[in-house]
Amino acid sequence: MFNDELNERFGGQPRVEHRSIVPRKISPQNIVYHLRQREINCGRPGTQFHVARNFYKNIFPNFTVINLEKPPCFLRKFSPDGRYFIAFSADQMSLEIYEFQGPSAAEDMLENMSGDYLPPDLPDLVHARIRSQMFSRFFKLKQVTSITSSNGESLNRECSLFTDDGRYVIVGSAVYVPEDPYPSFYVMYRNNESLSPNPKSPLEDYTLHLIELETGRRCDSRRFQCDKIFLSHNQGLYLYRDTLAVLSVQQQTIHIYQVSPNGQFVDVRTIGRYCYDDDQYLISSTFPRPEHPYKDQMINCLKHRFLVHLYRKARDQCTALNSRQPLVHFYRYFEEFCKLRMWKMQLLDENHLLIKYASEDIAALKVNDPNSQPSFLVVYAIQLTEVLAVYENTSEELLSLFENFCDLFRNATLHSKAQFTCSASSNVYARQIHQHFKQTIVNAKFGGQTEAIKRLLSQLPISSQSYSSSPYLDLSLFSYDDKWISVMERPKACGDHPVRFYARDSGLLKFKIHAGIVGSKSPPPSARRLVAFTFHPFEPFAISVQRTNAEYVVNFHIRHIS
Repeated sequence: MFNDELNERFGGQPRVEHRSIVPRKISPQNIVYHLRQREINCGRPGTQFHVARNFYKNIFPNFTVINLEKPPCFLRKFSPDGRYFIAFSADQMSLEIYEFQGPSAAEDMLENMSGDYLPPDLPDLVHARIRSQMFSRFFKLKQVTSITSSNGESLNRECSLFTDDGRYVIVGSAVYVPEDPYPSFYVMYRNNESLSPNPKSPLEDYTLHLIELETGRRCDSRRFQCDKIFLSHNQGLYLYRDTLAVLSVQQQTIHIYQVSPNGQFVDVRTIGRYCYDDDQYLISSTFPRPEHPYKDQMINCLKHRFLVHLYRKARDQCTALNSRQPLVHFYRYFEEFCKLRMWKMQLLDENHLLIKYASEDIAALKVNDPNSQPSFLVVYAIQLTEVLAVYENTSEELLSLFENFCDLFRNATLHSKAQFTCSASSNVYARQIHQHFKQTIVNAKFGGQTEAIKRLLSQLPISSQSYSSSPYLDLSLFSYDDKWISVMERPKACGDHPVRFYARDSGLLKFKIHAGIVGSKSPPPSARRLVAFTFHPFEPFAISVQRTNAEYVVNFHIRHIS
């Protein structure tokens, strides 16, 4: 700078600086450096948990054991504390409880091996030994609990709910209602809102079982006869801390239980025909009631509160707009409101339910594309027995609440003191993905703003314990293609290439996850390839199960120091 001023003063030409592109500075990746920084830097208040979580960028599952042998069972899920892993037996009559042996349980078997997976030039005997012993190294069978008998009743392998303390797990079983003798009319129709049976979704007898993980003991059970409860992916069940809600779609009833510390289902209340425990006594003592509730002409208590809320909302709008049109609209569609049925539900907390109402054809699974049909989402206060809000599935207000308070709908990590979430309301990268998906629907053919709201609100209510808390799926730590893997624990389409995970702060490739068999021939286009990922809650360990038609390939993704 001083030389340039002298040149200009004495008639010379200033020196021209050629500035090049400055490369982005990458933060140190050494784990020793991070440990040292943790010692000398306390960090900002309230960020200590997030600082500790950054160490997962140095310790990750970087090795895949492909197509290993496992016991004849269906792998399910880890407990919240990571100690246990449950699976269902091949005949779906027993629950198998395994004890996790740690992420380095098989490190001695992989000594002197490098790369992302077992080298192809490995001797066949060594390769076969690793594949056959890998499962037993990581999982030690602790208990096998026989739950169902030989009467055709089977466990639903996509239904399991863990209590927050990791002591108990709730599983569900079902058996079709026998045709001989077939249930009587008033057993199938127990109130005036019961659904008509659908041949595509026949009635079943359901049982919920409460199992203690430490001992494998079946502590308690509840049975629902001649009913329809959606057990798959926990759609008809919701566990919020120690409060369990069960939706009977056939009988249009929500059963509320409390899971006691000693392993018992405690009956709390039943919501549907009545809301308070003494409603039946009060109504029966005032009005003559028919012998069978199916013939009752009165609107049930929960539906009545729903209609009252709609009426009051229309009345207030009439006052605000100085017009009778809102009430005219309410009376015009009154009969349609009365025909609505409960389809799904979830607990927002111990005292609030989010209930989705739709037409009877949708609730009975008679419609091919139910999410495109009109529906209502109702917020119900259990203790007050009041409907607090009603939203249509095209409500921009509800979508705004969902986008800004998504974690309160997901309830992904209730068992943890620190809520490590990865949702559109708490993670800027997850919000970018959400907004991109939203704009894609808006700009698509036959799309638009209304269609986008419908698609996004179709996620509600959210099934219980359907989101992973693994740090390796945290978008603030790692960047990955959410087309192949996501925090939601649902099967995804399986790609031909491994899923790559990049560090968010540096952009460096950290590890790859291989799903399926590496180097195998691609299946025919008609084959449907799906893969389900199960991550340990906090250890560098994951399981992927690829399904191609009727064939299953199980891979372990582990931490290995080459």
